[in-house]
Amino acid sequence: MILISMITHCRFRIVTLGFQIACVFAVPFCSVSASTAPKHPNIIIIYADDLGYGDLSCYNPKAAYKTPRLDKMAAEGIRFTDAHSPSTICSPSRYGLFSGQQIYRSTGRGGGAFEGPGGPSYLKPGTLTLADMLKEKGYRTGIFGKWHVGLTWRDKNGKRLSGGFKNSLLIDYEKSTPLVDGPNARGFDESFVTPNCPTTDPLYIYIENGMVPIPASKRHNPKDLPNLGGKWRWDNDAGWMSPGYEFMNADLLFYEKTRKFISNHLKKTPEKPFFAVFSTQIVHAPVLPAPEFNGATKAGPRGDFVHQLDVLVGRIIDLVTELGIDDETIILFNADNGAETVHTDLMRQDHHHDPSGGWRGVKRDGWEGGHRVPFIARWPRKIPAGQVSNQMTNTTDIFATLASITGYTLPDNAATDSFDMLPAMIGTQDPKVSIRPHLLTQSFRGEFQIRLHNWKYLDHKGSGGNSYEKGILKKYALEETAPDAPGQLYNLTNDAGETTNLFFKEPDKRVQLQTLLNNLKESGRSAPKNRKPIGIENIPTIPNK
Repeated sequence: MILISMITHCRFRIVTLGFQIACVFAVPFCSVSASTAPKHPNIIIIYADDLGYGDLSCYNPKAAYKTPRLDKMAAEGIRFTDAHSPSTICSPSRYGLFSGQQIYRSTGRGGGAFEGPGGPSYLKPGTLTLADMLKEKGYRTGIFGKWHVGLTWRDKNGKRLSGGFKNSLLIDYEKSTPLVDGPNARGFDESFVTPNCPTTDPLYIYIENGMVPIPASKRHNPKDLPNLGGKWRWDNDAGWMSPGYEFMNADLLFYEKTRKFISNHLKKTPEKPFFAVFSTQIVHAPVLPAPEFNGATKAGPRGDFVHQLDVLVGRIIDLVTELGIDDETIILFNADNGAETVHTDLMRQDHHHDPSGGWRGVKRDGWEGGHRVPFIARWPRKIPAGQVSNQMTNTTDIFATLASITGYTLPDNAATDSFDMLPAMIGTQDPKVSIRPHLLTQSFRGEFQIRLHNWKYLDHKGSGGNSYEKGILKKYALEETAPDAPGQLYNLTNDAGETTNLFFKEPDKRVQLQTLLNNLKESGRSAPKNRKPIGIENIPTIPNK
């Protein structure tokens, strides 16, 4: 970033006793050390939707298409191979991103995805959010795209409305806005979001800075949208929408809002760092790539959709390069859970492409395919290029990592499931030593899974999400090796596919993980206390070649 210094340096000479003294005058109360202190980096999070571990070619050499920009991003930074979403569905994972916590910290157990005027927000008043923290450190903050952590809507009598298509027409927008729990009430200076999944779950409206410019008044019919390939319009629900609402070009709109936020920020307040979340809905159902991307791959509409995501990531990187802020910007790429059921089946059958990348399970499941996701970080001059890390990590860790970068000391009651992954990113962590001793995830119904090194315990029977007894997933069902067990225990070292349940065969290890899980739930945290940030001033700078 082109820095505009607010300190005016004046030099003059005082000749006394035969030598010269150089003095630097600055604005009052600003020390020389403060003027030369490293500036906090700009931060961009690109959050993908229903993107499986095997959906990028840098993770899956057998992918039915290439993702060159994301592959290049990974080659220029670090790619994590043991990264996980907090939950196996959208809304609880977004809560984890913004709060640094598992969803049961908010709800007591699990959490569903919102439809209609569903709420209130999982981000309860008093919860320190990622945007809150960065604002305290001087950032200007913005989010653009899918919000989906719940909102409070009211009718003409001021009564809070619950989810449901009919309730959408009962919203009194004057009484509901500005939204008491929208992004601008949770730390974001600017926002342009949809309340739910942009092309799946009505109500279909835009919310800009807590307000609704065009209320929902028109009935959306799914048949108004193309059914690409005759089968990819699945999961586009009928409901109420704003006139002029975009379905096909949703992510292009979100990108444009992100671009304008960054560009305008540099024009108006270049002395401050920015934090931007580009919250895409790719590749959530329905599969609706923008028209310009149709036919871009030989892997059908979903392959084209992932290609669109890859192009948009490239546009973000190109933007910061063109603006001259590449070296001062960290970009994080992550996803909210594994690939959707129908998508996974169609891609396997039609294109020999496995969105789960060989792992068992899909979205909603507690098996690895439900929550093992891509995670890539790029920060020129700070994150060494070409790293591939097997550090176990969770989306919740983004919170403590950014706190560490910016020198923010997290209170013990905030981001209670967040570990600092910065040492792994900058290459100072011994790769043989795990930053995380354990990891929590939650499946569709809120059931827990816990990792201890390469041992994994699922505190439930079956998938924890989808039914494998009938329908399209029946063909992927595996024989139960311990059908009477109330839970599942796997050693991922020699059973990465989670095929052999050791619940009864390894009682000591099972009890160890059950005890650990109960202790973590009762303690109110899984992350350590008294976390000490590293700070930008202590991060080594990589010399220019």
